[in-house]
Parts: sequence; C-alpha cells; structure tokens
Amino acid sequence: MASDWLGSIVSINCGDSLGVYQGRVSAVDQVSQTISLTRPFHNGVKCLVPEVTFRAGDITELKILEIPGSGDSQQCGDPQQTELGLPGVGCQVGINQNGTGRLLKKSTSSSAPQNIPKRAEMKTQDAAISPQQPCSKSYVDRHMESLNQSRSFRRRHNSWSSSSRHPNQATPKKSGLKNGQMKNKDDECFGDDIEEIPDTDFDFEGNLALFDKAAVFEEIDTYERRSGTRSRGTPNERPARYRHDENILESEPIVYRRIMVPQNTSKEFCTDSGLVVPSVSYELHKKLLSVAEKHGLTLERRLEMTGVCASQMALTLLGGPNRLNPKNVHQRPTVALLCGPHVKGAQGISCGRHLANHDVHVILFLPNFVKMLESITNELSLFSKTQGQQVSSLKDLPTSPVDLVINCLDCHENAFLRDQPWYKAAVDWANQNRAPVLSIDPPMCEAELGIDAKWSLALGLPLPLGERAGRVYLCDIGIPQQVFQEVGINYRSPFGCKFVIPLHST
Repeated sequence: MASDWLGSIVSINCGDSLGVYQGRVSAVDQVSQTISLTRPFHNGVKCLVPEVTFRAGDITELKILEIPGSGDSQQCGDPQQTELGLPGVGCQVGINQNGTGRLLKKSTSSSAPQNIPKRAEMKTQDAAISPQQPCSKSYVDRHMESLNQSRSFRRRHNSWSSSSRHPNQATPKKSGLKNGQMKNKDDECFGDDIEEIPDTDFDFEGNLALFDKAAVFEEIDTYERRSGTRSRGTPNERPARYRHDENILESEPIVYRRIMVPQNTSKEFCTDSGLVVPSVSYELHKKLLSVAEKHGLTLERRLEMTGVCASQMALTLLGGPNRLNPKNVHQRPTVALLCGPHVKGAQGISCGRHLANHDVHVILFLPNFVKMLESITNELSLFSKTQGQQVSSLKDLPTSPVDLVINCLDCHENAFLRDQPWYKAAVDWANQNRAPVLSIDPPMCEAELGIDAKWSLALGLPLPLGERAGRVYLCDIGIPQQVFQEVGINYRSPFGCKFVIPLHST
C-alpha cells in the first residue's frame, strides 16, 4: 500500500535544473503520480516552505535513506535510531505490484544485537513509485549483498558474531598493544563507510563564485591601513631583485666612448666589453711616441714592452699551457721570425728573445747589412745569449711548415725595402710555408703588405688597418695618461686587467 511509504526519509534528484531534495514522505498519490515531502532540504539547505510535492516525470533518481518501523520496533530498529536517520537491522525494501513498499525479509537471529544500523538504498531511472516497473527481489538482494560485503559491515559485526555463535569458546588474547595501535590506525584510515561517498562531484567553479575576492582584499587593505601594518611599505612596492652577476650597489652609468681623438677617424674598433677604441693616423701615432720618449719612455723601454706583449700573444697562439709544459718537451713549437733592418725588426728580435726564454725553438731571419741600427745591434746581442738560431739566408729557413710566422719585414717609412731581393724572397717563403702569420705593428696601407696576416698587433692605439691585417689586437706599451692629453687625446685605459686585448671592427 502507499501508506507503507509514509514516514520514510528519501532523497529525490530532479536534475540539474531543480536540484536534489531530501525529506520525509508525507503523502503518496498513485492516481496523479505525485509524492510529497515534509520538512524538505534543497541541496543541503532547509527550505522555507514546510512541504513540497513532486511529479513522477520530474524525478530522475530516488534514494530511500530510511524506512519506518511499521509499528514493530523490534523488527526494523529502535525508534531512537529512526529519529537519527538510521534504518533498522535486517530490513530489505522492495516494491509491490501497486507501487508501494513492503517488507520482504527480516532478521531471524535472536542472539544478534538489534541496534546495528544498516542503510538500504534503491535507485530508479524514471519514478520511484511507478507501478508499471516494479523492483524485483533479486535487484534489492544484489544491493544488500554488496552492502554486506563492505569493509564497514564486516568491521562492525566481527565483535558480536563470534561471541553469539560460540558463547562457550574462549576469546583469544590480543597480540599486544602494538597490534591494537595498528588496528586503531587502520580504523581511522579505512573505517569510513563506503556508502557515504557522495555520488556527485564537488562544484569547484560554483563554490569559487561565492567568494568575492575584491571585497575580501578591500577589507584586508582597510584593516592594514587602520592597524598601521603597512608603515614599512605596501606589498605593491616590491624590492628590486638582482642576478648573481649584477651589482647591487648603484653606480654611475657606463660610458663606452672613453677615448676621444682630436681628429675624425676613418675607422673605429671596440673591445669585448663594448668600449670604443678609435684609430689614429700615422702622424698622430708618431707624435705620441715622440712625446712619450721625451718624458722618459725611451726606445729601449718601448722595445722591451712590445717584445713582452708580442711574445705573450704568440705563446697563447701556440697553445699556451696545453702545449708548453714539461711533459711536452719533445713537441717544442717552432717559430720563424722575419725581421727587417729597422725599428720594427728590433721589436721582432725582442719578441724572439722572450720566446726562446720560454723554451720555444726560434729561427730568426735578418739580412746582412754593413751598418745596423743601434737598437738592432743591442737586441741581437741579447738574442745571441739564448738558444735561438739566427740566419741571414732564406735557404737556412725550414722547408717544412712551422707553427707560427712572425712578420716584422714591413716598415712605415722605408718603402724601398719592398723592392729588395731578400724581401721578395722572404715573402715568397712565408706564403709557401702555409703557417699562420702574426704581424707586429703593420703599416696601414694594404698595398705595403706583402704577407697576408691572420693576426696583427697594434701598439698603444690602432692604425686604420685593412682586411689583410687579419684580426687586430692592441697591446699596452706603458704610455702614461698625461702623454695622451699632451697630444690632444682624451684617454682612459681600455685594457682593464690585461696588457693585450682583442679589437673588433664596428
């Protein structure tokens, strides 16, 4: 009968538009196919109306949460449990041919306790009270069997089933406090009833829409302004963050053009750090060296400084510490020095002396002249004290390729030397040897260069060298800053911690 369902607590799902309702059944009308709930809850919130009525066509799913005791408190549970929403023990629910609920089975065990709760749940797809599609007993039995197999059911019934079936059997002792602690931990972790898991997913977007972030942040800002917590600065004023290679101390802006020459230059260079190094004409370069010599930077000092810088660059080009170490004595590098009878040749001889002192096999070519410059004579005297080899004929130069050729044949002023037979023969030998060439202080006119260089070393300030000079390097020969200012050059050193730096064309 329909009156058997009165007092049952059910959950009715009416789809996404109407939502889910829970309440106690107050009326069931089989003719109009309606069901009424008293004290209803809509989506977990208590409704303002005392009763709501649903049509069978609006119901998509119905769950029976509690079945009343039907007048026998011992058969279907305690009335106190009914008020708390807990169904009786051993009660299974079905639907008869009239669409009303009836009791199919009850517990027959007299020794089992009667206050153990169990939940009966039934789902229908169209209407819960439709008489055309009754629920079979096997359908309810399957649901009850799944409930009986749950972990919570076994855990709750283990304690009384053993004592009721075997009252005279002694209860085994527990293995100890440790096992009890582990059991309590298992109950805390796995003790929840699996039937209490909600069927619908949590609506994160809908829940987040209820949170007014703008109002909350405004309230926080108002509180912080009143309490004075922002006296040390607002959160929007974030401190500047620096990388590990940045300086945290404020400094003056970098000036990349720190060398100014009195005349317009035809070519400019820049260092690896971006500093601009302008080129100077040969007349200004010659004047700079003359003023430096007048202040005490004599030719001998300049030759020594040039020889040190050129030899240091040559040692780096030869391989540096990877090539020049005591374990590679059998692989000594060979350097051929081609020098002319002028100051540029004296610079090459000074470089050869330093290379020979660093265990480099040096072969110095210098043609025979009746009268030599004093600077060349002095450098040759020092070079003869080393293990270096001096030759005056090109036939004595090695026919196999050498490691490096240092070119000091060219001169800025004596252009007639390029017409000499020894000069042409030395140029031909260098071009046929196929060794890389380093030119020391080459002339700026490309027509005066007989040998194409891979590297060129400029002194003090570079000349406007062409493409045949190769990659340009600049060496510091010790000219003081006031000497630059005396010739009209505003100068700040671009060398930093080095004495030889590479230059790049701009």
